[in-house]
Amino acid sequence: MALAEKGNTVTINFTGKLEDGTVFDSTYEDLDCCEDDCCNDDSCDDGCEDDECGCGGHEAGPMTFTLGEEILFPQIDAAIVGMAPGEKKTVKIAAADAFGVYDKEKVFTVPRADLPEDLIPEVGDELSLSNEDDEELEVVVLETTEDQVTFDANHPLAGEDVTFEIELVSIP
Repeated sequence: MALAEKGNTVTINFTGKLEDGTVFDSTYEDLDCCEDDCCNDDSCDDGCEDDECGCGGHEAGPMTFTLGEEILFPQIDAAIVGMAPGEKKTVKIAAADAFGVYDKEKVFTVPRADLPEDLIPEVGDELSLSNEDDEELEVVVLETTEDQVTFDANHPLAGEDVTFEIELVSIP
């Protein structure tokens, strides 16, 4: 039986969970990762690439990629090396090695006067802000007042240790 090696094209299924058991991403088709049905409307025609609805940036179903390209996390690639089709493993990844530690310095407040007049942010909104150099920054609105808006530029899963349950489906 062939074992997975770096450079092989592999097909896997996986489920990503937080420490409390909350599933944040999965390839399994029977998992309803879009409870709010956002992937069933026009907002996710791009396959949820922005992870807006928690679908992990891909459609349900096994994921195929070249082992060693670190499409997911390097720890997952390392775990797959040496696996046989049908084998399952669990990989735990600390926050610092996953989506990063939560950085309070990535939380900032902007005067409303500095924002576009047509922007009416609400708490929880996910926005893309750009500066004078057209560099984009993905943020979540944390707080709004009459005079200012507070944003968080941390990844939504920053500070979270994660666990991936992976299954090697095949080595095509």
